[in-house]
Amino acid sequence: MCNLLPLDMIAADIFKPSQWNDFFILVGTGAVTLTGLVFVAMSLNLKAIAIDATHRYRAINTLTGLALVFLRCSLVLMGAQNHHSIGAELLLVSAISAAAFGKGYIRAIRMSIGLRLSRIVGGSLVHLAEMIGAVVFFLGYLPGLYIAALAMVTSACYMITAAWLLVIGTFDQKSDPAL
Repeated sequence: MCNLLPLDMIAADIFKPSQWNDFFILVGTGAVTLTGLVFVAMSLNLKAIAIDATHRYRAINTLTGLALVFLRCSLVLMGAQNHHSIGAELLLVSAISAAAFGKGYIRAIRMSIGLRLSRIVGGSLVHLAEMIGAVVFFLGYLPGLYIAALAMVTSACYMITAAWLLVIGTFDQKSDPAL
């Protein structure tokens, strides 16, 4: 008889949750903090955001995306989980994030012309990479968690740039007497 270890045993030996706690605490804390800051920045420019479809859907996508990064980090930090549960959580929440991202951009494209194709493609690729990483990790391969984690951080950075574009896009030079 073959004496090979089952895939679950191999993954359990490779994945050490304690080595990932600080990473997910850092990313989750950053995401929730940025969510609050974006919410405040949006409230200062509410009229401009509500009127323009590009701004409105960029705001929705940014808040939703950051909140879902926080949710992924929170779920991963729950105790007594293995690679199956974490992989499934990351896949499910990243799929929800991808759907919200796609839906927002489709609506914005239909209503306005202020979007760049590179941002749509880039955001879609980041979501796809995270979902692939989650599946690879679910199947028992630790590099999948690295792929998903890198994609999640990239997604958060991507949303920071979206927040900046939102702030810059809503700025009205005529209303600022200093300019």
